Amino acid sequence: MKTIATLFLLTFLPLAAFSQDFSKSLAEAKTSYTSGDLSSSRFAMEQMLRSLDAEIGKEILKMLPVKMEDRSPNLKEDDVTGGGSGMGMGLFVHRSYGPASNQVTVDIINNSPLINSLQAVLALPFIGNSGDGSQKVVKVQGYKAVLNKVEGMEGTPSGYELQIPLQNTLLTLTADNAKEDSILKMANSLPLDKIAQMAH
Repeated sequence: MKTIATLFLLTFLPLAAFSQDFSKSLAEAKTSYTSGDLSSSRFAMEQMLRSLDAEIGKEILKMLPVKMEDRSPNLKEDDVTGGGSGMGMGLFVHRSYGPASNQVTVDIINNSPLINSLQAVLALPFIGNSGDGSQKVVKVQGYKAVLNKVEGMEGTPSGYELQIPLQNTLLTLTADNAKEDSILKMANSLPLDKIAQMAH
């Protein structure tokens, strides 16, 4: 019985804390708006959106694969940040898998400034596909993406970086010491539709 109570607390306390912060910011926004203090109202709403983005980020982390090929996640390095609307960018999610010498990273950024330039590259395939094969346009789960070969440091193998625009969100998958078919297989293990829906 003690174990069940502890599990209940560990599961629902963070949710309760988020709910309190969200409700507090909402109340502050309403009070400030009613009193005509629009600047404070806006600030409280940005705090509220920041908290919401952070919670969405935590839910996205839960959806990511348990492993990337043979690499386990570095859960202590997980990073979730909510930027709020006032900072231009909103949600930021980061997870890495495997040791530093052979790492795979997943970065998800909402309202990334790179989205527009990537969309331009994807719209003109002759720009997106380099003659030497170091950059090409590929499709992952129906989404167009830019795949870049990344040369390793002196004496280390090359890897790949895959940038996938999901509406207004950019997902970047980077794999050290990887082959093209390997990074594409990893990309196909990501729940892209669900991420796009939650991060939008």
